[in-house]
Amino acid sequence: MTARQLRGAVKRKAPGIRIERGLWESGCGVVAGIDEVGRGAWAGPLTLAAVVVPRERKLYKVRDSKMLTAAEREVMHGRITAWAEHVSIAHATQAECDALGMSAAQKLAAQRALDGLGVPVDHCLVDGNWDFVETVPTTTLVKGDAKSLSIAAASIVAKVTRDQMMTRWHTVYPSYSFAGNKGYPCPRHKAALAAYGPSSIHRRRWAFMDDLRWSGVARIGDNADESQLELF
Repeated sequence: MTARQLRGAVKRKAPGIRIERGLWESGCGVVAGIDEVGRGAWAGPLTLAAVVVPRERKLYKVRDSKMLTAAEREVMHGRITAWAEHVSIAHATQAECDALGMSAAQKLAAQRALDGLGVPVDHCLVDGNWDFVETVPTTTLVKGDAKSLSIAAASIVAKVTRDQMMTRWHTVYPSYSFAGNKGYPCPRHKAALAAYGPSSIHRRRWAFMDDLRWSGVARIGDNADESQLELF
């Protein structure tokens, strides 16, 4: 598929508010779309965004974040936060992911995001087939970021927020190339782990740590100091 064909496909498959409208008409006053990023990363937080879209005002060019370039996501992030009725971003830290396990960490971040909206939520829409919200009636949607405007908006907000965090972490730990890989697996990331061991933001209980000679050793390297770590 050429770039032009991909753009055409994206345009035809723009997410809408059909699902949200059905919920509004059924009496749900506040419907929040939720999406997460960072679940499969080796380093950094699990980040989750919740977005409540307006009923009347439209915003064009909102797509699943994977369908947009980094520059396009940055632009749309600003537009979404200015347009949406409510936006909330929450995280489960790498330490919480280690201590709780990913499923519980995702539930924790979801509750933090809902609390951060500042309004009672009547219904949630989440991407995928697992209800990790639990405290609010929820509809799960496989490929929801291609169907629901609320979820697509949340996917962009979550992706841009976490990418920016990981780019800042790159200035502290340049050896791991976080600006490029955002904490996800790649050959360069794997080689850096083998050479230098885990940083303070690596998930130490993940399987990829099992064969590292640094496993279980607390290590802060590169440019890190305690005052810097507090900035993130």
